[in-house]
Amino acid sequence: MSEDRQATLGGGAVEDGEPMTDDFGEELDENGTKGGYNRYDVSSLLQKAVRRSDEECAAWAAWELTRSGHAWNLWDRLALYVVEDLRAGEEIVLLIERYEELATEFWDTDSWEGRLCGIHAALAAARAPSTREATYANGYFEQVAAERAAAREEGREPKYDFPVGDLEPGGKHDVIFDQHTYEGKKMDRGGRYFTVHGARVGPNGETTVGERWRRRALELEEREYSDEELDHALAPVDPDDRWTEPDVSSTESESEAEADDADTN
Repeated sequence: MSEDRQATLGGGAVEDGEPMTDDFGEELDENGTKGGYNRYDVSSLLQKAVRRSDEECAAWAAWELTRSGHAWNLWDRLALYVVEDLRAGEEIVLLIERYEELATEFWDTDSWEGRLCGIHAALAAARAPSTREATYANGYFEQVAAERAAAREEGREPKYDFPVGDLEPGGKHDVIFDQHTYEGKKMDRGGRYFTVHGARVGPNGETTVGERWRRRALELEEREYSDEELDHALAPVDPDDRWTEPDVSSTESESEAEADDADTN
């Protein structure tokens, strides 16, 4: 997003030597808008409109900010909204960034094209699925961290714990201890273990072409795998039991350190 934080016309700036005025002919103060509003209020409206998927209010707020010389405020706020109010994984962040690039680098932010870019960006944000899950996750994990520390100090079990527990070998997430961790190396879990257990994806599994490439690549390796190992390595993770890894028959021992260096995390 743009680093420019300078209002183009608002806040007492001048256009053709004349102070900028609102729709009623009165000179704009630093935080005023042409419609007679305060930019902080309009900015707050924009965020709530995005959050509540109110397209019309979002579009108006973007228009009001940009025509009033506060385009920088619009783009600054939208940069926050895409991480605070929209669902993770939405490509809308790239679209909004592109609209800002057009408005600030291809056109002028106070031009009619710049205003359209702002409206488009606000509409895109309002139409995207809204959620505050990242904000809630951040707050929740911070509170859990404090609770865990207090519980240890008081010699009791915490009311809530991190979803990973203590991350110990033999626990729920035992599969993470492979050649890429100190504990995994001590357990002699080399490239074979990582390939068969640690590299699995889920819940949909590999794509058809991805599975074909991976299976053929494994068949060409110097290390040999049983059919059971190959099938398990490419089997999708169970969405109802993502971390359990059953024993799978092997054609060789795990002590293959010389071949493990070629494997990646």
